[in-house]
Amino acid sequence: MEKDMATLAAPEQTSGLPPAKSPVWAPILKWALVAAAVILCIYLATQLADKGYGLAVVGVAFVAMAVLVVYGTRRNVPAKYLFPGLMLLLGLQVWPIVYTAATSFTNYGQGHLVSKEEATKQDIAYSVQQVAGSPTYGLSIAVKDGQDVTSAPLHFLLTDEKGKHFVGDAKGLQPLTGKTEMGIGHLKSAEGYRVLKLGEANKRKDLANFAVPTSDGHGIKASGVSQAFEGAPTLKWDKAKNTLTDSATGTVYVEKDARWVPQSGSASPLPVGWKQGVGFKNYTDLVTNDTIRKGFFGIFAWNMAFAILSVLSTFVLGMLLALLLNDPRIKGRAIYRSLLILPYAVPVFVSALVWASMFNQDYGLINNLTGLDIDWFGDPWAARAAILLTNLWLGFPYMFVVCTGALQSIPGDVMEAARIDGAGPVRTLRSITMPLLLVAVGPLLIASFAFNFNNFGLIYLLTKGGPFVGDSAQIGSTDLLITYAYRLAIDGTNPNFGLASAVAVVIFIIVALLSFPGFLRSKALEEVN
Repeated sequence: MEKDMATLAAPEQTSGLPPAKSPVWAPILKWALVAAAVILCIYLATQLADKGYGLAVVGVAFVAMAVLVVYGTRRNVPAKYLFPGLMLLLGLQVWPIVYTAATSFTNYGQGHLVSKEEATKQDIAYSVQQVAGSPTYGLSIAVKDGQDVTSAPLHFLLTDEKGKHFVGDAKGLQPLTGKTEMGIGHLKSAEGYRVLKLGEANKRKDLANFAVPTSDGHGIKASGVSQAFEGAPTLKWDKAKNTLTDSATGTVYVEKDARWVPQSGSASPLPVGWKQGVGFKNYTDLVTNDTIRKGFFGIFAWNMAFAILSVLSTFVLGMLLALLLNDPRIKGRAIYRSLLILPYAVPVFVSALVWASMFNQDYGLINNLTGLDIDWFGDPWAARAAILLTNLWLGFPYMFVVCTGALQSIPGDVMEAARIDGAGPVRTLRSITMPLLLVAVGPLLIASFAFNFNNFGLIYLLTKGGPFVGDSAQIGSTDLLITYAYRLAIDGTNPNFGLASAVAVVIFIIVALLSFPGFLRSKALEEVN
């Protein structure tokens, strides 16, 4: 008894093998990666700080500290594996959603892309006119040697009418020294400077607003990329009164709807507006603006029908083919299965373009084979039918593969027991096969619904949202909400990113609300097992 107690009290014996040691290079590599991550964060923080993104700088600093805390100690082992995935989740999913939602509360769009300060400076820069009697210069746009041609400070290499050379930057104008090579009307090269080519100069977004200040308070601005003139702005900003006054015309501009508009209302507003918050205006426009409201609710109805019909049609066809080819009495099943998944192997954009050509009214294969004369893309209902048929061709192979795998996973003894109990094929399908099939396929049907709800590629390649009925070029008969948002944001005559973001947020909420009950239902199906 005493021997047994002593044995229990004795420490657990090990195998006698020494503890495993990590190779010498492992900690070196670890700290090198940690240092690289911290250096990258520091670089990003400095770039963001230069552009005035204070909140982003705080976020990057937090990430750098988290890297040191997680990987700089032996603790928090689970966090070492979860941290990269968490960062990718925040950066690639959470942040885009948050940014889109924030944009939906602004007027961000064409003519409203920058802050009020920047917009006003641009309006003032556009008002610059040549001073009477001032000289005209031959111009070469340059940066200092060794600097980045896309972001380095600009320098104007100027040649006056007497052939004298000057160099100007944001600080002022001074004579140009060093070796130079003259071209046709302007310098081809200058010692210490890199002259920009035409394409490089046109890419500089700051060129339009850049001016070399002169001693008399004027500025030398570019006129194209080979000439410059001495000019002065006609607009003057009175920050105290919050007005702009045009000295040439006497027009006074006041702030209205994030833009400078004439106080008298008799002239056009200035071209550049600014970005500002508009509250829930974009959301209220979806239900109060007649054009947007009619288009939005009509598109939403078709969007729901398209997603539901696409899921049902592809699932039913894929399931029926899977059931047919699951019968062991059919010879050559492997060959048939390989042929049926071929549409899934062809890129969507290729299939969509091929189907678009087959639906051509005059030369398309479908009308020629059937003897019909249907204007598939000119009639709204025909265009919707064409889209559903094309999506059926593209989608049924996926459902066929999924259903085939699910059917083959059903235990054979369950099906045998059903046959012994006298269940016929229909009863077996309804009471045994379908419940077990939906356990595996249910979540995929929900995912397929969400995908088809936002199936931008198919609509854009096949119909681009058309046909457009009436005078509206913004609302198409086959538009989904996602293509409608795209047209508002990018493809329209007056892009409105704020309104498009509001549509995107509505799409997100709709898909989430429709998917949640489906996931609850699919969870209940698991009890079948």
